[in-house]
Amino acid sequence: MEKVKQLSIFLTNQKGKLYNVLNILKENNINIRALSLTDTSEFGILRLIVDCPDKGKELLEKNNYTIKISSAIAVELSDTPGGLSSVLKILNDNNINLDYIYAFTHEYSDKAILFLSTHDLDLLITVLKENSIEIVPSDEIYNL
Repeated sequence: MEKVKQLSIFLTNQKGKLYNVLNILKENNINIRALSLTDTSEFGILRLIVDCPDKGKELLEKNNYTIKISSAIAVELSDTPGGLSSVLKILNDNNINLDYIYAFTHEYSDKAILFLSTHDLDLLITVLKENSIEIVPSDEIYNL
């Protein structure tokens, strides 16, 4: 599957809230593959890619967190200067506006993994494939 399940968790901007979410996952042996946190003075959105997204969602809901599963696309790109801009140029040339991105590097190669989200993921997948950008299957991401 090309789409990666992502947990989006609403957090109030209070001491210990981030720790509590991450601790619930730790106590249930759920491993985080990537994360992004955006915030304002009063709340934040924590986006997580975990190895067991459905289980993670269930556990966090049982602990009274507001959470939803959405999808993102993971692509592999060169971990060199310009690697990210080369992908963004393709999207710009094809009039694709991103809602958000975040990335991480991993120990297995000189590559980075970039997570992208937009309102039309199917179009994003088509454009990436047409331009020979490697899409990383969800099972690979969950098992990194």
